[in-house]
Amino acid sequence: MTIKQTNENGKITLALSGRLDTVTAPELEAVLDKVLKSAEELCFDFTDLEYISSAGLRILLKAQKTMNTKGKMKVTGVNETIMEVFDITGFVDILTIE
Repeated sequence: MTIKQTNENGKITLALSGRLDTVTAPELEAVLDKVLKSAEELCFDFTDLEYISSAGLRILLKAQKTMNTKGKMKVTGVNETIMEVFDITGFVDILTIE
């Protein structure tokens, strides 16, 4: 997985590509530990993300809980496979998906 980070006036976008699973989740968690301190708005761009596991879902949930107290979070570019995971797990009711 690769993570491309952009920061525009407190709006942080993390564009993920590849697979977000138990192997790559710690990398994203480390990035989030740094960026969540200053983020007013957080956007995950999943346009090039192929797969998400329960480890990835856990990180998204943790980020959403943090952003609920300090700003907004959204997920964009979700493909059909990942949307199905969000549907089955109920994440469609937790996350803002565009």
